[in-house]
Amino acid sequence: MKPTDNEKRSGIARREPRLQQVSELSMTYEGVDSVIPVRAPDLSLHGMFVNTSTQFPEGAIVNLRFRLTQSNFEVQTRGEVRYCLPGIGIGVEFVGLGAEASQAIEKEVSAFSQVRHPRRKRAPGKARKSL
Repeated sequence: MKPTDNEKRSGIARREPRLQQVSELSMTYEGVDSVIPVRAPDLSLHGMFVNTSTQFPEGAIVNLRFRLTQSNFEVQTRGEVRYCLPGIGIGVEFVGLGAEASQAIEKEVSAFSQVRHPRRKRAPGKARKSL
């Protein structure tokens, strides 16, 4: 999988497929009632990159709510800020994500990944070369 523009800018390698299609995303800083303006995220099984101009220190806890677009499943979880790219956004790792939400995200990311990167069929009689 080729790196995205965010990956190139941040120098962070991705260990999992990413999904950029969620809706109704909202984020609050834990302990503060105001909603932080955010734009479409980059979602993986263990966290997300959220585009926001608001800066957060590493280790800050945020509350996230979003809806998966294919399944319409609503995810509500806490997240810990792992890194901040000032003026661009934050990388958040999910904290205490429930099993049902985790399975819904995994299913959605997997389905999206298969659509984006379908497996090629081998011609009959052609064996895969081993290294």
